[in-house]
Amino acid sequence: MIKLLSPILIAFLFSPIWPLGPNPLPGDPLVIVNKNNNELAFVNENRVQTVVSVGTGKTKELTPEGLYTITVKAKDPYYRRGNILGGDPKNPLGSRWIGFDAEGTDGRTYGIHGTNQPASIGKYVSQGCIRTQNEVISSLFPLIPLGTKILITTSKKSFEALAREQGAIK
Repeated sequence: MIKLLSPILIAFLFSPIWPLGPNPLPGDPLVIVNKNNNELAFVNENRVQTVVSVGTGKTKELTPEGLYTITVKAKDPYYRRGNILGGDPKNPLGSRWIGFDAEGTDGRTYGIHGTNQPASIGKYVSQGCIRTQNEVISSLFPLIPLGTKILITTSKKSFEALAREQGAIK
């Protein structure tokens, strides 16, 4: 009986309907960060919905490249390193945190977040996170569900081409 169930179980685990299966599927949300021009695109419903400016790592290695998964979301995030409560104007994480599992982390080390330093947007300034305007992260926050894929790359390709390669656009 176990031998009979094993192929069925394996097929189910790797099917597109299983959460660990292929993702994104056409129409699924996808976040793309291009370190080449420090821009973030939100892709949903088979098209690039918006493109915004972001700040990324001071060096190329600080913001890791790859395809990751959004695992944590928080409003008014607590800044552990500085022991600063969420909502405090001194908090460098701004009003929202969207964490992802880069380099085997749990979504609490790397993330997209707001900032209390808006002049840093568009520059290579962070310790690895992706920062954007508080208004931008607040508007994207409800649109990006847990489990959404995030692609971080350095590329000269368009966001449409990158999304197509990832399967988020037909």
